[in-house]
Amino acid sequence: MISDKVNYLIIGAGLTGVTVANVLHNKGYKVIVIDKRNHIGGNCYCENIENINVHKYGAHIFHTNNNKVWDYVNSFVPFNNYTHQVIANYKGELYNLPFNMNTFVKMFGLHTPDEVLNKINEECIIRPEYNNLEEWVLGNVGNTIYEKLIKHYTEKQWQKKCSELPTDIIKRLPLRMTFNNNYFNDKYQGIPKNGYNELFKKMLDGIDVILDTDYFDNREFFNNIADKIIYTGPIDKYFNYCFGKLDYRSLRFETEVVNTPNYQGCSVMNYTDETPYTRIIEHKHFDTLSDNDIYKITRSVITKEYPDSYIEGINEPYYPVHTKENIEMYNKYKELSDKENKVLFIGRLAEYKYYDMDDTIENVLLKMNKID
Repeated sequence: MISDKVNYLIIGAGLTGVTVANVLHNKGYKVIVIDKRNHIGGNCYCENIENINVHKYGAHIFHTNNNKVWDYVNSFVPFNNYTHQVIANYKGELYNLPFNMNTFVKMFGLHTPDEVLNKINEECIIRPEYNNLEEWVLGNVGNTIYEKLIKHYTEKQWQKKCSELPTDIIKRLPLRMTFNNNYFNDKYQGIPKNGYNELFKKMLDGIDVILDTDYFDNREFFNNIADKIIYTGPIDKYFNYCFGKLDYRSLRFETEVVNTPNYQGCSVMNYTDETPYTRIIEHKHFDTLSDNDIYKITRSVITKEYPDSYIEGINEPYYPVHTKENIEMYNKYKELSDKENKVLFIGRLAEYKYYDMDDTIENVLLKMNKID
């Protein structure tokens, strides 16, 4: 247990908390990090199974266009040259994602961008405005792509009909008229060569970390030992749910060792049909192994990922559900948080906002730069 006063207590040892701790430590502040889990790294944590780095909480691929962020993470550990490519499986038909010419050649039997655009335009249902995800997709890519690659996957993920979902959920997925299977358009992408755990250990070098420790179990004590607090947990929980509980979507994982060195030939395969899980992750492919090296490890580790409702204490909150009601509720919590002079709220859960990994780090760097 902590005995001395610290300048900053950081609640949460995920990507946000670890980055905050590293920056403040380098500024000369005395900091300590606590986390209720038994490991650092939050949802980026990896387990070693069969000498394979297994992404315990789902696939995490670092990608960014931000030179400063890329230089920052590479200052701790080297990254490999992993390039993320995703395969969609619709009833045994395999398609490349994001949608590109390889997808369209397979789906439509067409071979030029003009032919594909004409086909898509023929199918599109144009409206003056699009009120939901289904209307937006039908108006932009037509019915065939919607039925085979979007509808079932999205409804599984959110447990709502596409006609009940907002359009912004789908607009992150690019549409390409080139033979480019690269999932991300960012200038940099990769995964730490020895896994994310090594990255977080290096970032926390020289910093005290206490695990298996819940801030809310001894709140008064923790408030008294720190001059300032950085809180990265759920904002509604901090305020005892006084305005109600914010909604999240969660995930459930089934991980197994399979007796084959190469189960599916790619790191991520999305199941865009009625299959109950949304995707299968084969973790060894994140390590950019050569074909020979893939088969040297005679078994493989796969994870089936199922969408799930979030239940506090049972599973983890992953994706904020940005309905009108939730946004209004969050804004009330935000007003309360702005009045907390001793506490700074940062990160996905504290700000009720989905962040990519690079955005998480950029957000921290910007906010910590304001601290002398």
